[in-house]
Amino acid sequence: MKKVFDEVSFKCSVLVTKSYSTSFSMAVKMLAPSIRDAIYSIYGFVRFADEIVDSFHEFDKENLINDFENDYYKAQKLGISLNPILNSFQQTVTKYNIEDDLIQSFLRSMKMDLVQSDYNHTQEYEEYIYGSADVVGLMCLKVFVNGNNQKYNELKAEAMRLGSAFQKVNFLRDLKEDNLVLNRNYFPGVKLNTFDEKAKNRIIKEIEDDFEIALQGIKKLPLEAKFGVYTAYVYYKKLLKKLKNTPCSEIGNSRIRVSNYTKARLFANSFVTYKLNLV
Repeated sequence: MKKVFDEVSFKCSVLVTKSYSTSFSMAVKMLAPSIRDAIYSIYGFVRFADEIVDSFHEFDKENLINDFENDYYKAQKLGISLNPILNSFQQTVTKYNIEDDLIQSFLRSMKMDLVQSDYNHTQEYEEYIYGSADVVGLMCLKVFVNGNNQKYNELKAEAMRLGSAFQKVNFLRDLKEDNLVLNRNYFPGVKLNTFDEKAKNRIIKEIEDDFEIALQGIKKLPLEAKFGVYTAYVYYKKLLKKLKNTPCSEIGNSRIRVSNYTKARLFANSFVTYKLNLV
């Protein structure tokens, strides 16, 4: 029965999320059960696409990402895919009416990583951020509002800013690996050998502005989504604080992390804040 296959497909998306990101999977657990599978399926899709361009160096990445895209559209047309990640994602796309331009923008940014190493111009940087992060926030927002287009349009700008903030924190944390392993420089005018406190502080201020606006949107989210999204927000804010307090030379030589103990404490504090209606 296809029902069993669909259940297996969503479980595969859960496995992908838990395997690649313990912090994100913990945040998803804070969402209402009714929407968790959909968010897992979105993460699985974007994670696999990102893995193709970031990790599969010994393979033909261009061919892999093109096949991945073509297989998704075939799944969307047929309503099924033997790739369980695509099978669960296409169901979420259909159920929550996720626009194709969001998916196309995301795939476009993934393909940019195959041919572009420096984002020297603000326009290129913003285009990449929009496709790699903002639209992922919008896909999730489609699930959160469950067909309420008025609510979606009301929260759209804040959801994009939250996606931007998360991505920029990742860029800052992964500065060394992106530069030395992947030969990429995402922040305009910033390279590992020229990264200094001035550049770090400018980037952090940009992220803090994103977070400030994003929080206003989190407060307006439906109850099914608010606590889970706020949990992710708190985690990334903590990560940003650690980066802010870390010398730029250390950021360029190591990957800053938040310990599992600290994560657990953050999530517990988030729960108290949420229950006291402070967010």
